[in-house]
Amino acid sequence: MKKSLLIIFSFIISTGFAFAQNPVTGIVKGANGITIPNATIKVRGTNIFVSADANGAFSIDAKQEPPFYIQVSSVGYKPQDFQILKLQNSPIELVLVENTLLDEIVVTSRRRSEVLQDVPIPITVIGGQAAENAGAFNVNRLKELVPSVQLYASNARNTTLNIRGLGSTFGLTNDGIDPGVGFYVDGVYHARPAATSTDFLDIEQIEVIRGPQGTLFGKNTTAGAFNITTTKPTQTPSAKVELSVGNYNFIQAKTSISGGVAKNLAAKLSISGTQRDGTIWNTREERKYSGQNNIGFKGQLYYTPSDKLQVLLSGDVSVQHPAGYPLVIAGVTTTERSAYRQYAKIVSDLGYQQPKIDPFSREINTNTPWRHNQSIGGISLNVDYKIGNGTLTSTTAWRFWNWDPTNDRDFSELSALTKSQGNSRHDQYSQEVRYAGNITDKLSGVVGLFALGQNLQGLDQTEEVGKDQWRFVQTGNTGTQALYSTPGLLDGFGIKTNSTIKSLSAAVFAQVDWEFLEHFHVLPGLRFTYDKKDVDYNRVTYGGLQTTDASLLALKSAVYSNQQFSTSTENNNLSGNITLSYRPNPKLNVYGTFSTAYKPVGVNVGGLPTTSSGEADLSLAVVKPEYVEHYELGVKTKPAKGLLLNITAFNTDIKDYQTNVQSPQLGVNRGYLANAEKVNVKGLEVDGTYQLERFLTLNAALAYLDGKYVKFTNAPLPLEETGHTEIINGTSTQVAFKDASGGRLPGISKWNISGGAEFSTPGSLATKAGRYFIAGDASYRSEYSSNPTPSRVLNVKGYSLLNARLGFKSEKFSAFIWSRNIANKNYYEQLQAAAGNSGLYAGVLGDPRTYGATLRYTF
Repeated sequence: MKKSLLIIFSFIISTGFAFAQNPVTGIVKGANGITIPNATIKVRGTNIFVSADANGAFSIDAKQEPPFYIQVSSVGYKPQDFQILKLQNSPIELVLVENTLLDEIVVTSRRRSEVLQDVPIPITVIGGQAAENAGAFNVNRLKELVPSVQLYASNARNTTLNIRGLGSTFGLTNDGIDPGVGFYVDGVYHARPAATSTDFLDIEQIEVIRGPQGTLFGKNTTAGAFNITTTKPTQTPSAKVELSVGNYNFIQAKTSISGGVAKNLAAKLSISGTQRDGTIWNTREERKYSGQNNIGFKGQLYYTPSDKLQVLLSGDVSVQHPAGYPLVIAGVTTTERSAYRQYAKIVSDLGYQQPKIDPFSREINTNTPWRHNQSIGGISLNVDYKIGNGTLTSTTAWRFWNWDPTNDRDFSELSALTKSQGNSRHDQYSQEVRYAGNITDKLSGVVGLFALGQNLQGLDQTEEVGKDQWRFVQTGNTGTQALYSTPGLLDGFGIKTNSTIKSLSAAVFAQVDWEFLEHFHVLPGLRFTYDKKDVDYNRVTYGGLQTTDASLLALKSAVYSNQQFSTSTENNNLSGNITLSYRPNPKLNVYGTFSTAYKPVGVNVGGLPTTSSGEADLSLAVVKPEYVEHYELGVKTKPAKGLLLNITAFNTDIKDYQTNVQSPQLGVNRGYLANAEKVNVKGLEVDGTYQLERFLTLNAALAYLDGKYVKFTNAPLPLEETGHTEIINGTSTQVAFKDASGGRLPGISKWNISGGAEFSTPGSLATKAGRYFIAGDASYRSEYSSNPTPSRVLNVKGYSLLNARLGFKSEKFSAFIWSRNIANKNYYEQLQAAAGNSGLYAGVLGDPRTYGATLRYTF
C-alpha cells in the first residue's frame, strides 16, 4: 500500500513538473493588430493568472493537461475565453475586441439577443458601468442621460415615471391606476413605482425602450419600458468592492462576490449601502431632511447543467429609512375666492407671521416630522431551455412593498393639515412563459403568456387636521360658519382608511419578424389582455370635539365624513402593432410602426368627492381605460466608422387619458382619478454617438415633445382660479371645473437635450497600467407645467445641469473624483398646490452641488 502511494505521489510530482515545463506562451492583440499591454490571462476555474508585459507577451503555467480554457481580459475590451487543445512551443496569438464598439451593443428588448442597430425600435442603452460612473445609482438619475424620460418624485410612493411624457399620472399617486411604463429587472415586472428609488445592484445593462411594446413584454406598456439586466454568477471566483465618499457626509459602499459552489452551480451575493445627510434644514426641529439611508441585498444561484438549460434563482430586498423628503414653500398666489379666504388673510387671522418665501435657502418650519420608510424586495425563478433554434423561458416571481410615511401637508408651522400617512402593503405574483427564437432563416419571433396578481392594501391610512384648520374651511364669520371657531372643534379631527385592491391581469401575446423580400421585414404583433379589479374602501372619522350639536356635527362632516364602498370592474382588450423595416445593409435600418395599446381600467382609493347629499360620488369610483393609437417613423444609421446616428418621429393619440385631479375637498387630498377625453403627444428624437478608437467617446441626444389635451372639458381649476364663478341661468355660480382643451400636458418639456464626452489616454498609476480619463455630461430641460390643468403659477422653469468626473481606470482598479450639478443650479423638479387651494404652493427641490471620490477594485 505504501509502495502504491509512493508511486502515485511520484507520478503527480512528475506530471506537475512536466506541466511546469510546458507553459502556454502567447501575445495579446486588439482587432486592429496592435498589441495590448498588461492584459490579464487566467486559467478558467483556477486562481492561476499572470499579466502580459508592455508588449502584450505572456507565459502562463496551467498546471493541467489540455483541453482547458484561459480567460483574457483588459480594460476597454470584452473578456474572452480561449480553449487550449494542445500545448505547443510557438507563441499563440489571442485577439480581443473592444467592448465599447457602438455598433455591437446587444439588447434583449425583443426577448432574444440582437444587435441594437438591427432592432426596429427606438432604444437607449446604458451600460451598468457607465451608469455607475455617471453617478446614476438609481433610475431617478437616468433622466439626465435620456431626454425622453421624465421622472418626478416627492417621495418613493409619489413617483411619476414617464417616457415621452406618457405612462403615469403626474403628481400625487393613486394606487388604483396601473403604470404605463413597464419596469423589468431580469425579466420580472415591478408593479409599484417605488422600485425606481432603490439602488442599483450589479447592473449589466439598462435598455430604455420608447413607445408601446405590449406584444413583447408581459405587462401592458403603453409608453415604453425599462428593461434592466444584472450580471449573473460565475463559476470563476471573483469579487468587486466599491467605496464612494462625498460632501453632505455622503458614503456609499457596494460589494459583490461570486464563484462556484458545486458542479455547474454558481452563486453571487451583492450588498449596497448609501447614506447622506439631508440638504433641507428644519428650523423648528433643528434637523436635516432629504437625506439618504438605504441598504440593499441581492443573492443569486445560477445552475447550468448543460448548454441547453439555465436556471437562475434570485432574491433581493432593499430597506430605506431616509430623513424624509419635504417640500419647501415656493410661493403664495391670489385665488378668485373672496378676500376673507386668501392665504395671507387666513394666516394673519390665526396670529402667525406670513411664510418665508425663500425656497432655495433650503429651510422649512414644519411641525410634523417627515418620514418615508419603505422596504421592497422579492424572489424570482427564471428558467431558460433551448428548444430548436429558440429558447423557452419561464419567469416566476413574488414581490412585496411596504410603505410607512408621515407628511406635513400644509408645508408650514401651522397646525392645519398636520398628518398625511398613506401606509401601504403590496404583494404581487407574476408568471410569464414565452418562446423566442428563429423559426426559419427568414422568420423569427416571440409568443408568450403572462399573468399578474396583485393585492394592494391601505393600512390605517391617516389624514388629520389640527387646531388651525377651522380658519381654512371657514367661508365667512357669520351664520353657522362662525361656529367653525368653536374651541377644539377640529383639533385632532381626521380619518383612518383601510382599503384593498385585488387585481388580476392576464395576457397572451405574439410578434414575428418575417423577411418577406430581401432586406424587407414585416413585424406584426397581437396581444389579448384581460383585467379585473375588486375594491373595498372604508373610511372612518375620529377625533375633534365630541358633541351632539347638529350644527357642529354638520360642520365637521363638511370637512371629513365616513365613506365606504365596494366595486368590481373588469375589461378585456385586443391590441397590436405592425412594423415595416428596410435593412439594405448593416449601416441602415429604416422602419415605420403603427400600434394600438391600452392601459387597464382604474379605480379610486384616495377618497371620492361627495354629492350634494354628502354621499360618495360612486360615478367616479371607476376610471375608464386608456386607448392608444401610435405612429412612428425611424431610421438607424452608421454613417461613418465609430459613428451612430438615429432619428425617430412619432405621434401618439390617447382616448380617455387617465389623469390625476387634485380636489379642494380635504377628504380627497391625495387626489382622485378622472378621464380627459383625448390627448396627443408628438415629437422628434435624435441621438448619436461617436467613438474614436479608445481615446474619445461622444454622445448627444435631443427630444422635442409637444403634448396637449385635445379635449378635456371637465378639467379641475388651476390654483389661481379656485373660487371662479360664472353666470349660469342668470345666476352667479361657483364652478369647480373648466375646459382645458388645447392646454399642455403636465411634466412635458418641449426641448430636452443631453450630451456627454469622455477622453482617455494610456498611463500607469503606481504599478497599475490603465487609462487616465476626463468625462462630463450635461442636460437641459425647458419649462414644463407642474399641474394637471395648465396654471400661470405652477410651472417649473427650464434648467441645465452639468456633471463631471476625472480619474484613472484599469482592468481591476478605478479611482476618480466627481461632481454633480457643478454650477450649483437652483431648480425645482415639481410644484404642488397645498391642500385646500387657499393660494399656497410648495416645491420639490433638485439636489444642490455634490462632489466626492470613488474607488473601485475587482479581483
